[in-house]
Amino acid sequence: MKVNLFSFQQKALNNLRMNVEEAMGSYQRTRTPQVISFTAPTGAGKTIIMAALIEDIYCGSGIYPEQPEAIFVWLSDSPELNEQSKVKIDLKADKITLGKTVTISDEDFDSEVLEDGHIYFLNTQKLSRSSNLTKRSDKRQYTIWETLQNTVNKKTNHLYFIIDEAHRGMQGVEAGKATTIMQKFLKGSESDGLNPMPLVIGMSATTERFNNLVKGTTSTIHNVVVTADEVRASGLLKDRIIISYSEESSVSKDMAVFQAATDDWKIKCDHWYQYCYEQHYAQVNPIFVVQVENGNSECISKTDLDTCLKNIQERTGIKFTIGEVVHTFGQTESSLTIAGLEVPFMEPSRISDDKKIRVVFFKENLSTGWDCPRAETMMSFRPAKDSTYIAQLLGRMIRTPMQMHIQVDDILNDVHLYLPYFDIESVNKVIEDLQATEGGDIPTDISGEDINNRTFETLTVRPKSGYDKKNKIPDGQLSIFDNVNDSVTNKEHLTGTLISDESEEQSHIEVTRKKIVDDKNKSNYETTQIVTQEKTLVTHNDFLSSEKSSENNEVELVLDREAIVKIINEAGLLTYNVRDVRINDYLKSLYSMGRLLVQSGLDEKATENIQKDIVNMIRSYIDKLHELGEYNSLVEDAKEFKLGTQVFDAFGETVEFESDLFSSSFVSTDIDIDRQYRIAEARLGNEGIGNIYLNTFFGTDHINNLKIDIILFSTDSDCIAKLNVYAKETFHELNDMWRRHIPKLNEKLRKQYERIVSDGDIVSKHNFRLPEIITVSLNEGGKKYNNHLFVNDNGFTTIKLNSWEEGVLREEFEKDDFICWIRNSPRASWALCIPYELNGKKRPMYPDFIIVRKDENFDNELIIDLLEPHNPEYKDNLPKAKGLAEYARQNPGVGRIELIREGKDATGVKRFRRLDMSKMGIRDKVIQAQTDEELMHLFETDGMYESSKK
Repeated sequence: MKVNLFSFQQKALNNLRMNVEEAMGSYQRTRTPQVISFTAPTGAGKTIIMAALIEDIYCGSGIYPEQPEAIFVWLSDSPELNEQSKVKIDLKADKITLGKTVTISDEDFDSEVLEDGHIYFLNTQKLSRSSNLTKRSDKRQYTIWETLQNTVNKKTNHLYFIIDEAHRGMQGVEAGKATTIMQKFLKGSESDGLNPMPLVIGMSATTERFNNLVKGTTSTIHNVVVTADEVRASGLLKDRIIISYSEESSVSKDMAVFQAATDDWKIKCDHWYQYCYEQHYAQVNPIFVVQVENGNSECISKTDLDTCLKNIQERTGIKFTIGEVVHTFGQTESSLTIAGLEVPFMEPSRISDDKKIRVVFFKENLSTGWDCPRAETMMSFRPAKDSTYIAQLLGRMIRTPMQMHIQVDDILNDVHLYLPYFDIESVNKVIEDLQATEGGDIPTDISGEDINNRTFETLTVRPKSGYDKKNKIPDGQLSIFDNVNDSVTNKEHLTGTLISDESEEQSHIEVTRKKIVDDKNKSNYETTQIVTQEKTLVTHNDFLSSEKSSENNEVELVLDREAIVKIINEAGLLTYNVRDVRINDYLKSLYSMGRLLVQSGLDEKATENIQKDIVNMIRSYIDKLHELGEYNSLVEDAKEFKLGTQVFDAFGETVEFESDLFSSSFVSTDIDIDRQYRIAEARLGNEGIGNIYLNTFFGTDHINNLKIDIILFSTDSDCIAKLNVYAKETFHELNDMWRRHIPKLNEKLRKQYERIVSDGDIVSKHNFRLPEIITVSLNEGGKKYNNHLFVNDNGFTTIKLNSWEEGVLREEFEKDDFICWIRNSPRASWALCIPYELNGKKRPMYPDFIIVRKDENFDNELIIDLLEPHNPEYKDNLPKAKGLAEYARQNPGVGRIELIREGKDATGVKRFRRLDMSKMGIRDKVIQAQTDEELMHLFETDGMYESSKK
């Protein structure tokens, strides 16, 4: 494949391949039709996974042999879906040559059987009784039903039938009818002379609907399921779908909501521009999708298109040119004139790839055969009765433009829909339809919010010091609509000040360590300085600057949040990813790690060194065989293979004979050796190890003998075991060696590294990194905190805590060394995660609070603490305590790592007793504890109450 599969996709591919082999083998033995139910949520990339499966069947792997003669029939209920799938296979599956994919046409298709090695696309609309494909004529000798049945009769052992989007059109009464077109392939059709397909793979977003489709068949069903959580963790989809509506009654509220949607789109454009500019990516260019009402004989749409386009231009301050605004109205393929601008027609399937397009007007033709990750904001003028259709459309918009979660700016992980004619009930209906139509537990959070009462809030480490009201962006924020001077790149920003390029110049910023207000209401300050050089932040400052408040002439302390995030992100703190299964073997993970190190420039010879090590392992094995005198006999065995014959009686029962009578030995030809060599290469990871071995020792031996060396090594279980040990040890060695250098790479390479490491281990180590902008749910009844690291533009955030959490934080706030804190949200992609083991299974834990404080004994360097207030009644107390203890052992750079319980001090006052795992003595006792009672005793003997000063 030209694309790297995500972890969950690779896992699904492995499961599919295994089930396909088992199903085909079962059919050959029992002649019972086999069905594989492959279900995955919307946006999981079912077509890509299926394309990878086809490629794997054609080309083989280290486990399964190649089957170049395989025939695939791909059935859907939509010609558009077929074309989209065909294009994806042609473009992404590089091992499937062009010309192998064939669209069955009802005009000229006529064949006795389907040809080997081809993928045929067919849709149900061509299978109706009125279709030419189902009839004989002067131009057609075989109906499609006869072609398929002849293929079943003659090519059963390599025919695969795929039903794409099996849930479409299969609801209600239709699902129970044995004569529906799709069920003909599952149950057979006597009237058409068609038997059930031997092996059917059903692709669906919901297990229930496809299983209802096959209910009543005699087929054996194999299930392959991709869960919503797996897709959510991949970053392939947006984190949130936010649906905005307006409960306020207003004659013109549709245009008021439209203006809000336009503002949202412009904000998205500005944030994407800033992100891509800073990360050196090609610009995403978000699309504003505007769904308008149908028209009549007098007008193309009842929605005022002129007013819409004028509003967008006035609201954003831009003037569109030809090609930036398009329409997809099916009534005409001609250009329209809207607000004086020529607006051309554009096929939906071409929108995503045309980076010039910014605004799309459409009616109803984007729900299928269309996929546009760049569609960031949508406005719909449709009435509330269209909830099901809008839900189908929204399901096409939830993929991320860059196929990854954006770490730096959480705003870019949302897709926003504006519905002026919907109230809360009809919005909930959209959510219900989206979940029902698109796959139940859709792997994206869906929320409705009144446009005048927002549900989500954006928090940042750089709140707006100034605000450009005209453009609605912070001072200094880059905009996609600005002419940017390319010379102003890669400059360090600190509290809104651009640091000079002059290498000798230093910027001195006064900051306040302690606020002192005298009796005359005059402020005196004990001050220090932050000294910054170009692209350098010195860590011994206390990260506080002073601003006068208008009330009582007091001084408000302002955190230098950007500096804090920068230092935390460069500190190399560990966080972990916990998976249910390991996706890749260590050999594949090692190869991927080597390529990343070369690509990033960290270790230009990493891949070369890995290849040399493996080639030397093979050569050492062969030399040892020569020394033992075993080499020649093994070569002869490798060159010889036996052809076995099975005999059956008239009733299909196996007849036992002397094996020597019905088996013969043959000497392998060069073709046979090449085939075994390709299988050996696959077992070694398909990384060209065999070719390197051949090139290294070419001339010292016959080329076939060198190939046999590779075959012998790959078929020796001890050799493969040693190779896997080497891969595991080297993979972890390289990860430990280079992990602290990964933060210096750009985000794309960091994401690639994280994926490699996550796929290599069930529990994998990663660098803890904080974003600059996050999106959080607003908490009713929460309290305002201005000392949280992430705040809104007013300088605070609202967070709801329980009494334990509030009490623990209150104790932290009273300390002189306290700087700020972070709520470590369990569902956040950036949250710090620690593994622990419960009932034999690894699980993730997210300590509640990250505390940032200064170490006055060491030049005010930052100290990062992890605090976990935890109810002793929970059954996971001891496992989590052990997890914290192990984390403390592996992370000596972290400050306090505390498990906390509420208690009473000697005076009877309620306080919080803390068990600090960063202390070796306590850590060792926790690791050795076996029961909750022992942990409780440790709290009594070793737990400490915090003093107000540290």
